[in-house]
Amino acid sequence: MTVNVTEQKNTVTVNGITRVITVKTQGTQGANFSSLNKSMVDTNVADGSIPYYDAASGTYRADQTTTKLTLVDGGNF
Repeated sequence: MTVNVTEQKNTVTVNGITRVITVKTQGTQGANFSSLNKSMVDTNVADGSIPYYDAASGTYRADQTTTKLTLVDGGNF
């Protein structure tokens, strides 16, 4: 069965049966990544990337500059 809504109303009648409906816009799916609405930039993600916060851009990042190897092999802590 298909129902097409062509005008804004609070009720829908299908086959003579009237029902009250509520229509809402779709929100984000799943849990939000950040409670502060920050985004994750992972365009340069590499094997072993470690997510970090970049204050200059206001984003979380995961890239090839911060990986398990760079932390083990003389990275800045």
